[in-house]
Amino acid sequence: MPIAQYFKPAFLERPSPDNTVYKHTFNFRKIWKMTVLITAAVALIPLISITTIDYNVTQRALESEILLRAGRVASNTKRSIDFFLAKHKSVLDFLINDNTFEEIKNTQHLTEILNHLKTGFGGFVDIGVINSKGIQTAYIGDYKLEGKDYSNQEWFKKAVEHGVYISDVFLGFRNQPHFVIAVKRVYSIGEDQKSLIKDFYLLRATIDTEHFNELLSGLELSGMGDAFIINHNGIIQTPSRIHGDVLKKIDIPIPEYSEHTEVREYMDSKKNINIVGYAYIPDTNFILMIVKNKAQLMKAWYSTRSVLIIFLALSITIILGVILSMTTYLVNNLYTADKKRAMAMHRIGYDNKMATIGRLAAGVAHEINNPLAVINEKAGLIKDMFIYQHKYDKDEKLINLVDSVISSVQRCGNITHRLLNFARHLEVSIQSVNIRNLIDDVLGFLGKEAEYRSIKVIVDIPDNLPDMVCDRGKMQQIFLNLINNAFAAIESDGTLKIEAREKNSNFCIITVSDTGCGIKAADLELIFEPFYTTKASKGGTGLGLSITYGLVSEAGGYIKVESEVGKGTHFMVTLPYKHNRGKKEEKIANTLS
Repeated sequence: MPIAQYFKPAFLERPSPDNTVYKHTFNFRKIWKMTVLITAAVALIPLISITTIDYNVTQRALESEILLRAGRVASNTKRSIDFFLAKHKSVLDFLINDNTFEEIKNTQHLTEILNHLKTGFGGFVDIGVINSKGIQTAYIGDYKLEGKDYSNQEWFKKAVEHGVYISDVFLGFRNQPHFVIAVKRVYSIGEDQKSLIKDFYLLRATIDTEHFNELLSGLELSGMGDAFIINHNGIIQTPSRIHGDVLKKIDIPIPEYSEHTEVREYMDSKKNINIVGYAYIPDTNFILMIVKNKAQLMKAWYSTRSVLIIFLALSITIILGVILSMTTYLVNNLYTADKKRAMAMHRIGYDNKMATIGRLAAGVAHEINNPLAVINEKAGLIKDMFIYQHKYDKDEKLINLVDSVISSVQRCGNITHRLLNFARHLEVSIQSVNIRNLIDDVLGFLGKEAEYRSIKVIVDIPDNLPDMVCDRGKMQQIFLNLINNAFAAIESDGTLKIEAREKNSNFCIITVSDTGCGIKAADLELIFEPFYTTKASKGGTGLGLSITYGLVSEAGGYIKVESEVGKGTHFMVTLPYKHNRGKKEEKIANTLS
């Protein structure tokens, strides 16, 4: 059995019950569709809704956690950088306040100070003292910078204005990335308090960025993370793993100023979404940048999401499959039950109609038989009088007229006798039936129609065919329906052939063939359905063949049909020689399903 039959009921291919022929049945197509839709909606809408809500909540929670982590890393790193810079600035503040201008500009003393700084703190490269005129009066380092004039440089002006200055990273004479920290001290000149003069000088130290860079390079960042520092112009100040070398222009938009650590998303030129946690370093031109690839951070979630989506899709598929199969099974059973109900109802109506016809036929036959008996008796008496009195015995014309009356009466008697037999056989009666006599009785009702329409009737039934033990009335109905169906298919000048053959010791096959219009292939599977007809416009009810099928099944036989449009139809009825009631329900149920 094809798998599709478990999900798609057969009645979907049946004509719509809106058709007047099918008005006695329920609209199972609509019932099936509505049941599937409502059940699927009740089952799937909560599932999909809960899954969607959970999916969105989980994704937002993960994204929020990613942003919070980036913010925490940026905040912690900012504190480390603040501490590093504050520590070095505090050292310079201590030195400049602990020494007079005369002491600190002493070369030997300044050399000792630099050595102590390198030993105790590390990162200090050189140190110099710049007076208020911008002239470096003392310098300890690898370059000859003593006497260099800084008065026109921007850093000198900012240091004088703010009292402290931390520079951007630059190459300078060393051709190595470094930055400087300068602090200012104001002191008094002269002994006379009335003529006290204020002056200042700067202590300037160069910081090697190696120790500065270690604060960032040691961070463990997920999601292809990168930590570096830029200045307010977007120039990279510390090495970056991904976004360029030191002193190169960064391709990330410079974030807007904020006093607090902030986290933003941005899309790069490759359409990748990145998470950026940044913080402006106070009293500097530095901006700390923590950059992570969002897709990498969400990779675990994407894998889990794929599993969830696959699981949801499988769940929906299984639910829909169960709904379709169970709905199809239940509605198919309802459909079968409704077909049985419809068949039973129209069988009852058909049987009542046949019983009414039988009673009417019996009454008509009895009523006609009485005057026929009188006519027959009087005609016989007249003939006897003519013959025995020798008055008109030589008048052949008159004698022939009397004989014609007697012959017509006999013919009417045969017709009424056939009607009585038909009415009597409508009662259930199991008896031995000769197949040839049965067919002849049925054809007796239709002989004049065949003669009038020039239909040639051929009966080919062997004389040695065994008799059947069956209900004669129902057998008459079977073949009366089949022959009527054949006459309806034949326009005129056609041929009806009825032949019977012994199939085996238990069954015989009776074939009713016609040369009529034939039946379309699409209709062959439906012709035994109750109320199905292709002749609704001509008064067809769709009952004849379904009744015939039920009667054949009730007798323990089965019926097949072969047809070709334009060439004719063959009904092959296989019947047992002995009546069998046991297969009726099984046969009908199999056909309806």
